[in-house]
Amino acid sequence: MRALIIVDVQNDFCEGGSLAVEGGAATAARISEYLEDSGHRFHQVAATRDWHVDPGPHFAAAQDSDPDWQESWPVHCVAGSAGADLHPDLDSELIDAQFLKGRFEAAYSGFEGQLGDPDTVRSDAPSGTVGPYGATAAASAAVEDGAPGLDDWLRDADISEVTVVGLATDHCVRATVLDAIDAGYATSVVTDLVRGVDPERSEDALSEMEDAGAVLLHWRESR
Repeated sequence: MRALIIVDVQNDFCEGGSLAVEGGAATAARISEYLEDSGHRFHQVAATRDWHVDPGPHFAAAQDSDPDWQESWPVHCVAGSAGADLHPDLDSELIDAQFLKGRFEAAYSGFEGQLGDPDTVRSDAPSGTVGPYGATAAASAAVEDGAPGLDDWLRDADISEVTVVGLATDHCVRATVLDAIDAGYATSVVTDLVRGVDPERSEDALSEMEDAGAVLLHWRESR
């Protein structure tokens, strides 16, 4: 069985966000079109989200320095903020589960995330904010203790093949694809449904994924 993994299609990674990828909003809309057109091919659809509370030096602000754009970044996708929301052009109604990553450390791969319910505030959720960046306490608690990771969830659903789309090609898409391959999933990437921070590094990342065993496809080829 096959699953679609949508990586980090969030407001802060699209135009107008604090760490915008050029073409991010258009990619969100195209993924929604892809789901409408080809979603029947997937038994499960998962989305990953950066969900930062206090990720340490992942934020350059933690060291009072400028971002190096490789290991340290502007503040982004703070848990409970509008920037951490899925982009409105991505149809979240078609997503079966969400995996939240990077609450207290850097996390690029979706396989570092845990199942959460970020858009529903439980009646017993804490109030106020936590951490130095204003994450809401309720959002910080969106992942319950012992929540399964993406790999556990996929295996429970008898998934053996994954297709990956989303943002950004040269960082979180790359990391997610390489981890999927390492975990033994037959892995494909829809190359016109991903966008990267740096075009040259993104091309290098796609080549690395292909060399590792990923199948690179265009939308129409993956129908």
